[in-house]
Amino acid sequence: MLPSCCRRDCEIESSIQAWQRLRASDALLKRLHLTMASLPLTHSSTSLTHSLHSLHHRPEAMAPARAHHLLACLLASALLAAATPVTGGGLMTDQLEVLFGQTQLLNDSNGDQTIALTLDRVMGSAFKSKTSYLFARIDMDIKLVADDSAGTVTTIYLISEKDWNTHDEIDLEFLGNVTGQPYTLHTNIFANGEGGREVQYRLWFDPTQDFHTYSVIWNPDEILILVDNMPIRQFKNHLDSGVPFPIYQPMRLFGCLWDADDWATEGGRIKTDWSQAPFVAYFRNYTADGCVPSSYAWVCGQGPASSSDWFDRGLDDVKQQQQLREAQDKYMIYNYCNDPKRFPDDTPPAPDQLGIMRYLKNMGPE
Repeated sequence: MLPSCCRRDCEIESSIQAWQRLRASDALLKRLHLTMASLPLTHSSTSLTHSLHSLHHRPEAMAPARAHHLLACLLASALLAAATPVTGGGLMTDQLEVLFGQTQLLNDSNGDQTIALTLDRVMGSAFKSKTSYLFARIDMDIKLVADDSAGTVTTIYLISEKDWNTHDEIDLEFLGNVTGQPYTLHTNIFANGEGGREVQYRLWFDPTQDFHTYSVIWNPDEILILVDNMPIRQFKNHLDSGVPFPIYQPMRLFGCLWDADDWATEGGRIKTDWSQAPFVAYFRNYTADGCVPSSYAWVCGQGPASSSDWFDRGLDDVKQQQQLREAQDKYMIYNYCNDPKRFPDDTPPAPDQLGIMRYLKNMGPE
């Protein structure tokens, strides 16, 4: 059983932090008013404007975490009202843009494309999506660096692109190893500039022999990370308890292969063997079913272009709930909640006092 801090994935904030967010609410309100001003005049946008007006004049009547939660959700709603569903598919180069490095584009006889990222002593390589998404399901097939890949990191991640101090990010990092050892999948989630939510897994197959599908589902309720459509991590939205969650900033997908031998393999003890270079990782079948900011009002994930129920899905399926528990029991090798250096007395950070009853009542899995 996970320690108590993991019941909120260690994200409950202090009352001081909550009040700091409340003091910043005026800036958030201004951003939301600007967003609302750019929306088509609809019943939804009018209702949001009324809610804003009421909240702007009575913020002191609300608990700090709840006020921040409502502000963030209103902003997300405003952005969603101006979002159009976009579904991926087609050629990789239709959706992805090469950034740097010796990146190869491989075409097979069926017209399918594979991107090969390379790493040598001089530099790594990277690509990014041409589109930013406000909530999405992202799928990518990856074949990782084979043989001695110690010191290398193959990464796909979603990240917002404005103020770094308040950025959001969802990381999947594959840490290289010495030949014959299992790969480590290192996951982390940043919200409002706060990270440190690392959870690691040992992959239960050889990811260098064939392609496997790695997925991120990001919607207003939760973030799910899946391997071959098997959920391994669930990060729920607990904004009502003062826990930061990516809710209003669009994020762009990046993929890269880079050298991180100062920490990647056994904490940096094993360094990159450059005699094995160039290192190569392969990416194919990128699909993105998400929403992008636009000038047209649309409910995110509900339009004719949407191909799944990712926007409002949860782990209601009994089989997937069992898979999630299995992944945590069998394959999880590090959870920062269990780190005695970070939580030596096995207690969670203190919740804000105004929300303490809600915290105790709603305490549940990550």
